[in-house]
Amino acid sequence: MTVALHPTIALLQSNSLASVVQQEIERAILAGDYAPGAKLNEAVLAQQMGVSRGPVREAFRMLDEAGLVRTEKNRGVYVRDIPLDEALEIFDLRAAMDDWVGKRLAAGISGEQLKEIKALVTEMEQAVKAQDARQYHVLNLKFHDRMVEITGNRKLTDTYRKLIKELSLFRRQNLADVGLMRTFLAEHKQIVKAIASGDEQTAGRAMFDHVMLSKQRTIDNDLRQRSKGKVAAVATPAGTERAEAT
Repeated sequence: MTVALHPTIALLQSNSLASVVQQEIERAILAGDYAPGAKLNEAVLAQQMGVSRGPVREAFRMLDEAGLVRTEKNRGVYVRDIPLDEALEIFDLRAAMDDWVGKRLAAGISGEQLKEIKALVTEMEQAVKAQDARQYHVLNLKFHDRMVEITGNRKLTDTYRKLIKELSLFRRQNLADVGLMRTFLAEHKQIVKAIASGDEQTAGRAMFDHVMLSKQRTIDNDLRQRSKGKVAAVATPAGTERAEAT
């Protein structure tokens, strides 16, 4: 005999499944499996994950609220393409938060917690040597997330995570550059050293500067891309490209 589920139980099961689907799609987006601007196909994802389309649709709604996708009526769901001005605003907010995080950790991080973040830096160093940008990106997110989590401020942690997820959509192009990966790694080592010293001002400044340097690199990269675009767009009457001073 088949027993019908109570509506509340059925709803909980559906919501739980939607959360699992949402987490998997989010993981794929942040890992770069879906590029910014890519369309997410509800039917295809449902088939790939072995679920009905309902949980996928609910997962899309949660991802929209989290700022990772945008929903266009009668067109579909797309991975968000974060514009430069919005990314720069996130950098500013993150710098302010990280300054506080650095001070907080310098004042009260435990020996075991310090050992944990040092281990993450070591893993990042190995990823740089292997030129494994994907693994470095994952460890980079984990490193910063763990430091915020160690502060014990849950409201800050929730806000920080939302901002970082959005910023990750914009920054993966930078993290794929091996030269920049080495630069980020050196800055991470400096952050850990400052935190370990117990000097709150130095630790806060190290984390603040790390974010602001990333912001400046983002601006410089955007200028380079715009410059390349202008050069590519300028062509001779015969249709061959030529460079002009801009």
